[in-house]
Amino acid sequence: MASAGEHDYRVLASEPVFDGHVISLRRDTVAMPGGGDSVREVVAHPGAVAVVALDDDDRVVLLRQYRHPVGRYLWELPAGLRDADGEPPLETAKRELAEEAQLAAERWSLLTTTYSTPGFCDELVLVYLAEGLSDVARPDGFTVEHEELDMEVERVPLDEAVQRVFDGDIRNAAAVIGLLAAAQARSAGPRLRDVDTV
Repeated sequence: MASAGEHDYRVLASEPVFDGHVISLRRDTVAMPGGGDSVREVVAHPGAVAVVALDDDDRVVLLRQYRHPVGRYLWELPAGLRDADGEPPLETAKRELAEEAQLAAERWSLLTTTYSTPGFCDELVLVYLAEGLSDVARPDGFTVEHEELDMEVERVPLDEAVQRVFDGDIRNAAAVIGLLAAAQARSAGPRLRDVDTV
């Protein structure tokens, strides 16, 4: 809801352009301040979760996975799309941690929520902190395939992972945000939101 003095950016028209497996693209015509309108291309995305999984030795779980759009391997957190109908984001995070790292956690906290590229995409990423880790089998029915076939899993001291962010070795946005947020949570103890917040 717009507050006093804010412009009401009404959608005057919306045209679907593309409907894909993960994303869709539409062209919105939006009312602009001072009169007139402008066209905005919007990528609709189901959203995602990422997990900063910290063990009892303050090591974080990192994955090295090939990402085709950038043509390179990236170091990332366990993460995945919110593409299971009706699945709460925390359950998605638990499932992704089990699928990708074969881990479960006793304690969960919501570190942060972030819009990854709000200039053209509505993707919202919820980044969780998972502690009290234990080994588990992959969920029934999950098959390792495609880029996950050569994915590497490592545990790295949190301080070292944070330095790798500043060195430019870790560039995935959710990983950068999650690692820095986890380090701040460790050092400053901020009040975190309820784990079921969206």
